[in-house]
Amino acid sequence: MNILITGGTGLVGTALVKKLKERNHTVRILTRSESEEENEFYWNIAEKKIDDKAFENLDCIIHLAGANISERWTDDYKKELYSSRIDSADLLREYCAEKGIHLKSFISSSGVNYYGTFTSDQILTEDSEIVENDFLAKLCVAWENAADQFESIAERVVCLRTAVVLARKGGAFPLLKKTVNLNIGSGVGTGKQWMNWIHIDDLANMYMEAAENTSFNGKYNAVADKIVTNEVFMKKLAKAADKFFLPFNVPPFVMKSVFGEMSSIILEGTRADNKKIKSQGFDFKYSTVDEAFKNLV
Repeated sequence: MNILITGGTGLVGTALVKKLKERNHTVRILTRSESEEENEFYWNIAEKKIDDKAFENLDCIIHLAGANISERWTDDYKKELYSSRIDSADLLREYCAEKGIHLKSFISSSGVNYYGTFTSDQILTEDSEIVENDFLAKLCVAWENAADQFESIAERVVCLRTAVVLARKGGAFPLLKKTVNLNIGSGVGTGKQWMNWIHIDDLANMYMEAAENTSFNGKYNAVADKIVTNEVFMKKLAKAADKFFLPFNVPPFVMKSVFGEMSSIILEGTRADNKKIKSQGFDFKYSTVDEAFKNLV
């Protein structure tokens, strides 16, 4: 297939592009800087501009673009989080509609914080209602609504509600591992908040499966099998790295003073269920944090 990817040079995009090429797909990447690479095409969301060649004989779009959620959420940065996800999707749809392009599939990233950011023992499925209608919930709803607009020009629309991605060279994991390596690993806040996570290899395989398998359609929680609390997560990471684990947690006020509103995604968390995507026949390579840490540490 001819597959166009936004965010193709990011953490998930880089892993996915490699896997797609191994499967002999033709991969095109949208980039915000001019490039001489034959598979890279310029786009500018603010100017509503995309290189027309990116859409020639196009079969599928995988929309991974989005500003880093782990930055401090100022009012201006909240606008950037929105624009980089929703405005970019709107621009893609406008170009497809203008050129009369019919896609086999449109696949979009979303967030497991779709349901809101809170702590409880509730297990959330794709049919669960929004529990806390906070900033991230509203962002994810708008994100998925932008994807759903492709239903008129695509045979399938898939949204993967993604958890924290564990990868050796990007995302949150290197920072967590650094604290452990310095023997200052500990829980955060109460430590009882659940940490939804997924290994980078499983997530890349999930996107590839969503592109190739026509039975994939709708929303899916992209989370691993065994979800643990923050304290257990950090304790297991320290053990995997053969480092100390501090018996006291970082107080919530410290996180709030450093990260502001963004600290909610660290201090709160409930469990998301992955039975729906497993019912499609998807097999996780890394089902437990012990398996993931063995690979990553």
